Amino acid sequence: MRRGVAPLVGLFGALALVALALPAVRGGATVLASPPLALAAAALIACAVAATVVPRLTIPATAIAAHLAAWLLIGALPQVSGSAGAGFWLLVVAAWLAAWRLADALSALSPRERMLQRAIDIAVPLLFGLWVLILWELVVRGLAVPRVLLPSPGEIWLRMTGSVPILWADFRQTFLRAVLIGYALGCGSGFIVAILVDRVPFLRRGLLPIGNLVSALPIVGIAPIMVMWFGFDWPSKAAVVVVMTFFPMLVNTVAGLAAAGAMERDLMRTYAAGYWQTLLKLRLPAALPFIFTALKINSTLALIGAIVAEFFGTPIVGMGFRISTEVGRMNIDMVWAEIAVAALAGSAFYGLVALVERAFTFWHPSYRS
Repeated sequence: MRRGVAPLVGLFGALALVALALPAVRGGATVLASPPLALAAAALIACAVAATVVPRLTIPATAIAAHLAAWLLIGALPQVSGSAGAGFWLLVVAAWLAAWRLADALSALSPRERMLQRAIDIAVPLLFGLWVLILWELVVRGLAVPRVLLPSPGEIWLRMTGSVPILWADFRQTFLRAVLIGYALGCGSGFIVAILVDRVPFLRRGLLPIGNLVSALPIVGIAPIMVMWFGFDWPSKAAVVVVMTFFPMLVNTVAGLAAAGAMERDLMRTYAAGYWQTLLKLRLPAALPFIFTALKINSTLALIGAIVAEFFGTPIVGMGFRISTEVGRMNIDMVWAEIAVAALAGSAFYGLVALVERAFTFWHPSYRS
């Protein structure tokens, strides 16, 4: 498959070049026969030839050709919007195949230097995300998709840069207040109750089944009740987050506390260690992977819960409020701007928890090189 992608890039580039030359041959030159698109086709063909003849040139050749073609295609969008022909779309396919070949070649590298390997691990997902946005921009604007159905990334970016005060106020209301406070209270209380469940046997039989029942309750049923109990401001959304994050932390912590092996527990008993010494020095360290799994799961659940809870009553600020309001006004680009901010915040939060997990569980086999 890896060797077969480069010829496909050259094939689609050649077909695109032929499609771009046909109008000029017929005497009716159009914008699709413009030199920039012909240059993109020539670059992709040269990339395919270089990658096939000299495999060592695969990464630099595909990197230059794919992104040069993408830049030229995006530059041609104002002229071809809604009227892109076969040559344009053949170039889009060829550029995408070149980017795919680049990501595949980077993924196959296994350098000995740790920093270089980390750079590759970061570059591959960034490359994938970049090309998702490029294809989104090309398809939406090339087909002239109405903004009401799906705005382009460029339009979303313009909306984000032009609405920074509104987005910041919504982010502060939803994430900095409801999400973080609810996350801390839910995870903290779940951890404390898990210690009690582990210490008191009858709580394990009585509380855990109730926890599984409550964790299955739909958020659309909990949110209106919390709004009635705690009001329309952020405390009601934090309460929803507490309910959503409490039981995953409880269940995972209880399972983690039971993960320590029998031999290790017997060894602690031979040292005359009590319950709390065994808990702090053996069982909690063994439970850390389970605890951090719950923390990572809850980092996304908390944001989802807070945003959905804002649909059922909130002041005139917040991500959920803005999404529901702007959908009614048909300002879909603003809706996507809020979604983008929520996605970035959730990803950064998850990444921060993962970094803390790596610092505390560096001894785990999953982190051994």
